Amino acid sequence: MRFHLSPLLVGLLIGCAATVGVADEDLPQINLERVPEGGIQPRVAVDADGVVHLVYFRGEPMHGDLFYCRRDIGDSDFSVPIRINSVPASAIATGTIRGAQLAIGADQSVHVAWNGSSQAQPAGPDGETPLLYTRLIDLNAGFEPQRNLITEAYGLDGGACIAADQSGNVYVAWHAGEGNAGEAARRVWLVHSEDNGASFFRERAIDSVRVGACGCCGMQGTVAPDGEVMFLYRSAAELTQRDIYLLRSDDAGGRFESLHVDAWQVDTCPMSSEAFVHVDGQSWAGWETDGQIYVANVSQTADRPRPRPVAGSANSAKHPAMAANESGQILVVWTEGTGWNRGGSLGWQIVDRGGQITGPVGAADGIPVWSFGAAFADIDGGFTILY
Repeated sequence: MRFHLSPLLVGLLIGCAATVGVADEDLPQINLERVPEGGIQPRVAVDADGVVHLVYFRGEPMHGDLFYCRRDIGDSDFSVPIRINSVPASAIATGTIRGAQLAIGADQSVHVAWNGSSQAQPAGPDGETPLLYTRLIDLNAGFEPQRNLITEAYGLDGGACIAADQSGNVYVAWHAGEGNAGEAARRVWLVHSEDNGASFFRERAIDSVRVGACGCCGMQGTVAPDGEVMFLYRSAAELTQRDIYLLRSDDAGGRFESLHVDAWQVDTCPMSSEAFVHVDGQSWAGWETDGQIYVANVSQTADRPRPRPVAGSANSAKHPAMAANESGQILVVWTEGTGWNRGGSLGWQIVDRGGQITGPVGAADGIPVWSFGAAFADIDGGFTILY
């Protein structure tokens, strides 16, 4: 598919590329690809064998279905999709950030969590939104029946997130109020499995600093190569301080420290989301602040996170996704012009392992309503963007 450069930023960013001295031939190839079956809200993970795992949403936005497919090394197409949710129409796409989250666990197991729709089962008490989870251990057997992981911390609004490691740990986190309190009193909750998702401990609050949580903003989680567990979320202190905070644990989720990453003074919910990627043993995070995409090294071994602007425009950059190739180049993908019940366009930028811009902005039209992009590195060093 052909793509063009953003006219709002191309001049500025070409200048940046010239400053760091990156030649065109040093930039990786970017391939654009639509999600299978016209699906939306793609989430991608690549396992240790190089297999690309994809989940996406299809159907009525208020109550549709989730699908899974995979692409083995050397294949040009994804496998035949299979449905993830065991109860039909139990997933939701409305609001953009309430859909599926994906993680790869021990023995290449596939773990998926999502906000339940109004038709979801099992449901919470008095119609509360469930946080649904399932896993794929045996491809031939398909996904297990979906489960609700919340036992008491109801009030799910913005999307939950999931992370897993190769030792059998699975972490699912979300934010919710205590006793249906307002945004400023919302807390971050965690359920943890030590047996690769077969069972979970009851939820517990892990936000060591009480700063609230932006109700309709998403979260993102990851397990770093050194085993550090991380969650990124947006606060809601005094309903105007909607800053980015990082929760991280170096003891497999036992204790979390809270780290302030970036500030944004705004009195409305921006319905934003975040991203992680790992490069050379370091962990990088991406997020939106005031229509601009920022990235920062958030590893415990790094200095205090220093946000670096990647790109932004009058169309409001949102919903970052990140991928890294073996050369240490990081692809940052985002949407522009999207909003409530409104699609938009796709933007992307290459940065180096230090977070410095190394090329011009790319752009393409065609982001569907309620959707965003996802990306993964190809075996030849290029990248594929799914949208």
